[in-house]
Amino acid sequence: MTTLTLNEMKNKIESSLFMNHIGFEVSEFTEDKVVLAFQIRDYALNVNGTLHGGIQASMLDIITGMAVRAKTKKDCVTLNLNIHYLAPAYEGEMYATATILQQGHKIMTVEGEIRTKEHVLISKCIGVFKVIEQRK
Repeated sequence: MTTLTLNEMKNKIESSLFMNHIGFEVSEFTEDKVVLAFQIRDYALNVNGTLHGGIQASMLDIITGMAVRAKTKKDCVTLNLNIHYLAPAYEGEMYATATILQQGHKIMTVEGEIRTKEHVLISKCIGVFKVIEQRK
């Protein structure tokens, strides 16, 4: 199985067309800490005027996958993602972080959360990921 360097993996993540289209930015990427930032814009609001749950789900999926990739330097796929939406967000900058809870040979369990700049917890998730071989 091919292993990338930490910097190669970070560059791979930052080149994601989906991530760039939404407006997510990697603000920290080390083996032990990953942070994803997002500035709420009008296109990201639902009909209630709050941050859309789909944006939050994408952000949580990406941050938890980033934690796996930072730790293993290998690609992964999401097997399960369970999200809890805890508070609305209307404007400002959001930050997502992730913590690896369990690491097996190929399967990892990761906790992710999104907070406002003021540290209000917006949403939280538990994800299960499978480490896979790099595509050629």
